[in-house]
Parts: sequence; C-alpha cells; structure tokens
Amino acid sequence: MERTPSIPEAYARVVQRSDACEFARLLGMAVTEIEGGRVRVAMPAEGTTNVHGTTHGGAIFSLADHAFGIAANMEGIDQIAISARIRYFTVPAADTLEAVARRVSETERTSVYAVDVFSGDRLVASFEGIGFKIGTVPG
Repeated sequence: MERTPSIPEAYARVVQRSDACEFARLLGMAVTEIEGGRVRVAMPAEGTTNVHGTTHGGAIFSLADHAFGIAANMEGIDQIAISARIRYFTVPAADTLEAVARRVSETERTSVYAVDVFSGDRLVASFEGIGFKIGTVPG
C-alpha cells in the first residue's frame, strides 16, 4: 500500500517507525492518514483468505491492532497493549481493508482506543485496545 501525503510532519517519526515494522510490511499495511487525532491504516485483502475463502479474522485483527499501536504511540509516550478485543460483523467485500483508530480515554498510565475496520463503506469489525504507558519513545 502507498501512503498518501496527508501525514502531518509532527507524526513523521511515528509513521516511519510503523513503516519499518516487519510484520506490517509482510501484510502490506500503510498509514494513509493522520488527522484530528485519528489514524487510518490500509491493507490489501489479497493473500489473507481463510479456508472459507473470506478474509481471515487474524488479518483483520492484525490491521486493527497495528492502527491501535500507531495511535497509542503518536504523542511520544511509548505504550504497549495490555488488552485487546474485537467483534466481527460481516465479511469484507473490497480488495482493501482500512482501520481507523481513535483515543477514547486516557489516564496517567493507561489509554483506551477504539478501532473500526472497514471494507469499502462496510463496517467489518470493531476493536478495543488498552495501552499501558512504559516510557518516552526513543528518538
């Protein structure tokens, strides 16, 4: 996937770190937008099918988890996931999946993020991740 130019310069380091992630590269994930506290990540669905011929739930989860990780680490405080859950609603119908992550709440040590995964205009899954703040992002 190719990144679009709608990445603010202030977040270039976070995007660079995510682009360097071996697993994200393996699945073709790319940050396509950061705006208004939201992170949008796209991934091609090709090559992710399960035995039923539909997109594997693990691929959908991976995309949502990656978007969560990027959103949680945008502000310069390194966070790791301590909990994540996902609800699947329907089978993807498009060639590209998109995850949109946003912060829901935050305390001194934790944060909660909601991620919606879309296939075209269709909501495929809803993910919630809880991040634990472990320190300042290396720079």
